Amino acid sequence: MIATGNKNRLICIYLLIFASLIAVGCGNAPQEVTPLRLGTTTSVENSGLLDAILPDFESDYQVRVDVIAVGTGQALALGERGDVDVLIVHAPELEEAFVAAGHGSARYGMAFNDFVIAGPADDPAQIADAASAAGALRRIAEAEALFVSRGDQSGTHVKEMALWEAAGISPDETQAWYLSSGQGMGATLTLADELGAYVLTDRSTVLAFKSELAIATIFGGASTAENPDSAMLNYYSVIPVSSAQNPNVNEPLAQAFAEWLTSVSTQTQIAQFGIEEYGLPLFFPRSAAWAALQSN
Repeated sequence: MIATGNKNRLICIYLLIFASLIAVGCGNAPQEVTPLRLGTTTSVENSGLLDAILPDFESDYQVRVDVIAVGTGQALALGERGDVDVLIVHAPELEEAFVAAGHGSARYGMAFNDFVIAGPADDPAQIADAASAAGALRRIAEAEALFVSRGDQSGTHVKEMALWEAAGISPDETQAWYLSSGQGMGATLTLADELGAYVLTDRSTVLAFKSELAIATIFGGASTAENPDSAMLNYYSVIPVSSAQNPNVNEPLAQAFAEWLTSVSTQTQIAQFGIEEYGLPLFFPRSAAWAALQSN
């Protein structure tokens, strides 16, 4: 039989051990990771760029980036509602209006590439030698060759509408040759490929999907430098969403992301992305820090 004093000491020892185990368990509990909500265009996401660069930001800042890939119009709407903290978009006029309305704290140049017109290899509308993108679209309309539009108010769709206007044509879905997908860039490319149709796309996405597609770049040259129409340049910006109208927005972290994305080190990563796999970069840096470095 254990004496009462010894029994009490054993109980105390067991309680101390139990308390220590609880403390150790609590100490090993995973800490909650701060999320950064990034609203971005499907073209950036489809290209694979974010998969290549975001892990560095997450590691450096001990955060998690939650990517919401939609068209630019939808991304800006998410920003207006405070549903994202930062944006990567590519519709300059819409971006300027977004910042002017107080929804974004600033607009920073991030990168650029270009738009091309992809289509079937036999090029039924004969657009390959057109003098301009508007001229190429005019030939498509005259031939009533099948064309798939994103139709989603994305940056690509906004550019397409501007090119049709320059061509003096107002296509709509009542015309049998003009279809609207209402989807992102990758899905729209896939649909155009299945139908053997023409489609306006950014070069990065058509390259990223190259192995899966029968259609290819018909108008736009073999590289951004060889694109015959400067109107096809495609500029991307990063915009921290302002917390003035939406207090739930993490503006300090969004600002840190914008500064990281436009830094020389990240811009260097952007400049190199795609070269090994495709033989040419999918994006070209355009931040102020990068421009300053090139001018020295």
